[in-house]
Amino acid sequence: MSIPTTTPSPADDGPLEDAAFETMRADAVNAGRAMSSGEFLAGLIANGLLETVGRPGKLPSVIWADQDPVVVQEIWQLGLAVGLHAGRRSDSPAHYRDEMARVSAALSEAGFHAMAGLVARSRRLVAPEHPADGEAGHGH
Repeated sequence: MSIPTTTPSPADDGPLEDAAFETMRADAVNAGRAMSSGEFLAGLIANGLLETVGRPGKLPSVIWADQDPVVVQEIWQLGLAVGLHAGRRSDSPAHYRDEMARVSAALSEAGFHAMAGLVARSRRLVAPEHPADGEAGHGH
């Protein structure tokens, strides 16, 4: 019995090696895209932070160094997510009429009537019903 003394070449693995390479390549490309987008968003957040507090001298005060950093981070993350969500909706509120109606109804059903009213009011102000909404096709 002889023992092979050569190492198999990568070509010997065929489709499995090709699939592994494609996975690694796609992973690297998409990770790079995500990182680039993250850096872009970080710049927008930094811009928004300064525009919100007004001047660079106020930035140290928004670190809240005397508070629990874990709690501050949780508040920051929730506030950022809420702000981004609201910002997207404010850009084209008419596109989110159905979502706003659904959210208002869900809040109301859960007993959050004040919040439900706020959502409903915003929907009425910025995304009013179109006169044709709710009409069945009557030959128009």
